[in-house]
Amino acid sequence: MYHRRPGRRRTRMDYLSFLGLLALLPLTHALWPFPQKRFTGNSLLAAGSMGLNGDGRVVALGDFDGDQSLDVLVLDKDQLTISAYYWNHDTFSFVPSEPITHTKKVVNVVPGDFTHSGKLDLLVMSQSQTRGQLDLTLYPSLMAKGFDANNPISITSSSLSQPIMIDIDGDMKIDLLGMTPTSKSSPDEPLQIWKNVWNESTSTSTLFHVEDAPFKGTQCVVSDPHSNAVVDLDGDCLADVFLTCDDGRGGKTYQIWINEKNRGFYLSQEGRLPAGTESISFADVADRDGTIDMVFPSCSRVDSSTGVGSDCYINIAYNEQVGLCSLTTDSGMRKGVRVCRTPGDLCIADTGFKFNLTDSPDNPLFVRFPVSSVFTSSSELLIRDTSFTPPIPVSLKLGDADLDGFPDILAIHIQGRDRTPQLVYSVPCGSGIAGCTKKGSGRRGWKVASKGVEALEKIKDARSLTFLDMDEDGTLDIMVQRTGDQGEGTILFVQNNFYYDAFFLKAIVLNGACDNGWCYNANGTERYHPFGVSYSGATYKYTVLDTAGRRSAAQVGQLPQTSYHSLQTPYSFFGLGRTNNYIENLFVGTTLHIPEHYINMEGVIPNSKVVILPSVVEGDAWKEELFLRPGEWIPWVTVTVVVGMLLLAIIVLVLHLNEKREDELERRKISHHINFAAL
Repeated sequence: MYHRRPGRRRTRMDYLSFLGLLALLPLTHALWPFPQKRFTGNSLLAAGSMGLNGDGRVVALGDFDGDQSLDVLVLDKDQLTISAYYWNHDTFSFVPSEPITHTKKVVNVVPGDFTHSGKLDLLVMSQSQTRGQLDLTLYPSLMAKGFDANNPISITSSSLSQPIMIDIDGDMKIDLLGMTPTSKSSPDEPLQIWKNVWNESTSTSTLFHVEDAPFKGTQCVVSDPHSNAVVDLDGDCLADVFLTCDDGRGGKTYQIWINEKNRGFYLSQEGRLPAGTESISFADVADRDGTIDMVFPSCSRVDSSTGVGSDCYINIAYNEQVGLCSLTTDSGMRKGVRVCRTPGDLCIADTGFKFNLTDSPDNPLFVRFPVSSVFTSSSELLIRDTSFTPPIPVSLKLGDADLDGFPDILAIHIQGRDRTPQLVYSVPCGSGIAGCTKKGSGRRGWKVASKGVEALEKIKDARSLTFLDMDEDGTLDIMVQRTGDQGEGTILFVQNNFYYDAFFLKAIVLNGACDNGWCYNANGTERYHPFGVSYSGATYKYTVLDTAGRRSAAQVGQLPQTSYHSLQTPYSFFGLGRTNNYIENLFVGTTLHIPEHYINMEGVIPNSKVVILPSVVEGDAWKEELFLRPGEWIPWVTVTVVVGMLLLAIIVLVLHLNEKREDELERRKISHHINFAAL
């Protein structure tokens, strides 16, 4: 007798159905409208070298081809070969260009539009055969990609203290501020200006004319290395000058020179820096008060062979200025004296601004805390990169990694022989948090990131690092340069793949090279946008409302420092925190010597990039372009809208058919109705 096994046919059918589903998976995946994510995981992720292979080091960042993507400049280990690597979005990597071989060992490279052509040139600082000076050479940009290595322009040499970029006369052309070998020994006027006198219509034009700097007051001998910066310090959206000086006794002092446009600069403030002060960085790190502060490490001892600093402290010098008005109805004035700034008056100078670097419990403007309070294992930091000749200062890098509106810190922590990059978040003050008092009060505290940072913790041979936005996706990523002792290459990019419920804004002020927004070649047959030609000295101030309706202000400088491989991006990036509104006021300041050197942009959309083309002619309108970054949620919003419309259409159709059926029934009922009144 034949007995059928129960469930056998069902099992076979289930198996066949499963195979059918597997066959349909590729088709389903092909029809899926959303691209697969390159990086997955809510953490910092190692992204590799991105095409920067070899043993070179990144010495500068810039948009060399004007495509609004960040490119890098790499110097080979021999310190002679310079190569520009252009970002390719499709391959998600950098692509090398034709290298330039310099004749002398390169010390620093500064990208800038020195010839005012709308493209970045390369200013190369190299070791000189003459003791105590740096040779300066400019490689002009070509209309196509690359630089003119066959026709370099020689420039008057400087002292070993590297000159910085500045617009000294308000014409938006890049000048240089520094010292020549002869002026360094001058007791009265050691500071010199390499004034840009380039005339593109003359083939024999010189690039710079060296003259005394328009500084009224006692000038100092700039230290080497220095932390000189071009940044707005008095709050008028006009860049001032910060200098670090040698005091002649092994210590350092600082000077702040305020920009008075056509009247030159005057010495506003000077003072002594704390013992052991190293490289100074600038950012608005306080409680979103709209002022630029100073952040720097100080160490009791630095090993000259390894560059490791011992018994180190992190110092924050807050900039005291008139704050933002808390009441919307406040005029900001009391008996003719300004007591606060209204949202529309952010670019009003506060002549009474000050820094107080006195280490005292009674001084709220200066906060100093040991590195061991942040990194509990030791108090050592990498202060100088001795793998380069001459050694390069390693500064604390500032950037808003979590988009909360408060800059965070990148530092290289030393533990034994390990050199590990660390991300330190700016957090509200509380008990036991570094930078706060014992009672937990203070402006801001600092806490090392501990979750999702395995990609950084694995690195033990870091020598330099910086923030940058890889692939322009609206998050600050990290580039770590390494000695190669771990056998994993000399450059590693770390993708910031954390999800932040906050917004950002990127902005760049161009140098006015092309008045109408387009540049043309010599015969006028080709045109291009000058999108890559930012310059030092632009200033941004903005006000924004958080989700609770509280108004706050912040300030960001554009490319304030360019010396000693500062590795600052040509654009400015700032987090906005959580907000449900547009940016109320975005003030954009330039170095133009005109009555209104800034503009106020209202209602700027967050998560976008703003490109400002200022007009060098007084009275002409400035041009602004805004580029929105499509978020990952855009396709989902599209699907939601389409599905919602389909559901509404089905509901309308059903109601329409139902209404039509009811009308037909009513018409038939009326047609069969007998009019008894007519009988």
